[in-house]
Amino acid sequence: MKPRRIEKINSLLKEVLSEVILHDLKHRNIPELITVTAVDTSNDLTSAKVFVSLIENNPEKKEKTISILQKMASYIALLASKKITIRYFPVLTFKIDDSIEKYMKIDSLLKKIKTESDPVPQDEPVTEEE
Repeated sequence: MKPRRIEKINSLLKEVLSEVILHDLKHRNIPELITVTAVDTSNDLTSAKVFVSLIENNPEKKEKTISILQKMASYIALLASKKITIRYFPVLTFKIDDSIEKYMKIDSLLKKIKTESDPVPQDEPVTEEE
């Protein structure tokens, strides 16, 4: 479990990085539907993993977007450091957050299992015999 201070910094970085990526960063290959879902800062505050979610079906475009964000990480950190006051701004590493896709896959599998194991068809009423 992370200390309370690290959780506060993670929350603050998530908010500021979201704002910087959506409003201040202008790049034609970064989609508008990008969300910073989580930030995981190291205990010594020297590095931070930034998890982003993209509304994109093409894995190549996702990787390209992450690559662009990673190349612009120092610029993003510079813009974000002007909005918050911390002694040392962490080095940013961008990662794809695929938890939404995993959730959708699990949900579809559960629905499939439920329909396969449903013993009573929906169109036939169940009658009780006394």
